[in-house]
Amino acid sequence: MAPAVRALRGATTVDVDTPEHIQDRVLALLDTLVERNDVHHDDLISILFTATEDVVSTFPATAARARGLGDVPLICARELSIEGGTPMCIRVLVHLTTERTRDQLHHVYLEGARHLRDDLPS
Repeated sequence: MAPAVRALRGATTVDVDTPEHIQDRVLALLDTLVERNDVHHDDLISILFTATEDVVSTFPATAARARGLGDVPLICARELSIEGGTPMCIRVLVHLTTERTRDQLHHVYLEGARHLRDDLPS
């Protein structure tokens, strides 16, 4: 099968809004996505992070840069503020090239975000 452009989803939550804690949780999320899907650096096209309005101490993309992804286009945005939404939540959308089919991708939801997408394989 020829490589195709695909997207991986994931999310995590933080317990406290500090740069160190956010970095730890974002790196755990990215590391798990990469490991479960056998993603190589050159497979990455771009990464979009969103964070809820209660996450303000640092950009989630800063953690990705610390992991050596500074040459991958990264962007952060504000998550919609929805009643009943998961607080202190950071979501990620990773665009990549892969030979895996959509049903072979493993989306990753960690910590307090585990319940967000029970319909997706993880």
